[in-house]
Amino acid sequence: MDADTHIGVDVGGTGIRVRAVLAGAPAAARDNGPVPRVAGKIDPAALAARIAGLVSTLDASVRASRVAVGLTGMPGLLESPAELAAHLHRRVTTGTVVVASDALTTHLGALQGMAGCVVAAGTGVIVLGSDHKGTWHRADGWGHLLGDDGSGAWIGAEGLRAALRHHDGRGGSSPALYARLADRFGDTEAALQAVYGSASPAHELGAFAPDVAGAAHDGDEVARDIWRRAGAHLAEAAHAAGRGLPPEFSWGGRLFDAGPLLLDPFRAELTRRVPEARLAAPAGQAADGALLLAQRGLPQAPPAYVSEFPP
Repeated sequence: MDADTHIGVDVGGTGIRVRAVLAGAPAAARDNGPVPRVAGKIDPAALAARIAGLVSTLDASVRASRVAVGLTGMPGLLESPAELAAHLHRRVTTGTVVVASDALTTHLGALQGMAGCVVAAGTGVIVLGSDHKGTWHRADGWGHLLGDDGSGAWIGAEGLRAALRHHDGRGGSSPALYARLADRFGDTEAALQAVYGSASPAHELGAFAPDVAGAAHDGDEVARDIWRRAGAHLAEAAHAAGRGLPPEFSWGGRLFDAGPLLLDPFRAELTRRVPEARLAAPAGQAADGALLLAQRGLPQAPPAYVSEFPP
């Protein structure tokens, strides 16, 4: 194997991103599309084929020292990390395959391997505080029915609730959000069918979060309050996961593309809870963290976060 060749792969809800160092030279590739699934679970054979296809666009004859894959939904949506690793070994020449939770690769990318706490927020949210040695604290990540407070799905659900309250003539409602519900779905019955009839209600709810952001930017106070509460929820989870660690905080995930709408209340509540907190923009993304994991090898992480598979 080429000791100077390492490959990091980020498997997200909307595509796959590859970061690599091939014989000392950086390279990158990506595709778009949902993670392949069978009966609601990740399809390891199809996923390995897509990853291998992207790697081959970088170098068809690559011989990597280590390939590290960080993916959403581990361990719940991937029943057998070993099966994914076995399929990758058949398709990519590598000494070792590492399969990790994207909570770990997002942490590594954002803080570049330093100890601290990272909020990973998109459709769902999971917060990881770690020194990559003996301290591993997780907060939330319990899914849209029991948790994921402040996530895209939570924001979308709160926005739809406010819209439906307007339809009913109840308090705490938002005509602006009702108008956006109508624009996106057509009417309330169509909105209910879209959410309750979806194979992934969380993603359907999360798809309404940009509409809540649009209403907030247009000055709707109900929408703005939803984003304020989302930031406070994320800060609460960061406070919990960061206990006993250096007060270094960062974030990852598409939800933070909302910018000050989310970052300002997140920062304010985090500072209130942790006055000494140092909040910094992420140094890199989950794909960069996967590459760092490939280069460094396994941290002292529980099996729920990362496993290593030789050929």
